[in-house]
Amino acid sequence: MRLAVIPARGGSKRIPRKNVALFAGRPMIGYAISVAQRSGLFDRVVVSTDDPEIAEVARSLGAELPFVRPAALADDHAVTAAVMVHALQHGAESGWLSGPDAEVCCIYPGVPLLNVQDLRQGQEALRTGLYAFAVVPFAAAIQRALRRQANGATAPFFPEHQATRTQDLEPAYHDAGQFYWGHASTWLSGLSIHDHARTVVLPEWRVVDIDTPDDWKRAEALYAALQAPVA
Repeated sequence: MRLAVIPARGGSKRIPRKNVALFAGRPMIGYAISVAQRSGLFDRVVVSTDDPEIAEVARSLGAELPFVRPAALADDHAVTAAVMVHALQHGAESGWLSGPDAEVCCIYPGVPLLNVQDLRQGQEALRTGLYAFAVVPFAAAIQRALRRQANGATAPFFPEHQATRTQDLEPAYHDAGQFYWGHASTWLSGLSIHDHARTVVLPEWRVVDIDTPDDWKRAEALYAALQAPVA
């Protein structure tokens, strides 16, 4: 069995109602549901939410909602791993999740630029790791990072690399915040994702972390550009 779980709580603070707000004319969560459906990778696409409006929108887009997420897992301190464990435990107890070997992908709800190939690459990477997720290169060399003091003065975090050529510095990556593949048994074990995973690299221009209204505007502009026909 292959399962997609989309965690979408209702209490977004920086962008109110973020998961059902219209992004390029469509509820934000619709992009995650659609890419999961179009991928053909999943037997079930499940949304984990505490919010009735999100649940209604998700159902209208073809997702399943076999449970209501508890309030204790829907506040600002709830972590993805705990939300996934709750979903999988409910699935095992209710009979809609079959076996510890099920391939389970957590797909975040705010991923309008995620595509089917990304998910397929992640599934492929899972064959050699306990988890798999997407990373993106830092825009600049982290070895050149600067500390900034209150008076505006700066100092390097890594003074030993002040004279190192950029092309000689080791590339660094950060979590793209898009999806996480793992087997049901691995999710339930509580193992750290970042310590036990294989990764796929996404291009920097196709990853936007949407946490503020400015992020949202930038993501919509990028989405529009990517949808524009090539002359």
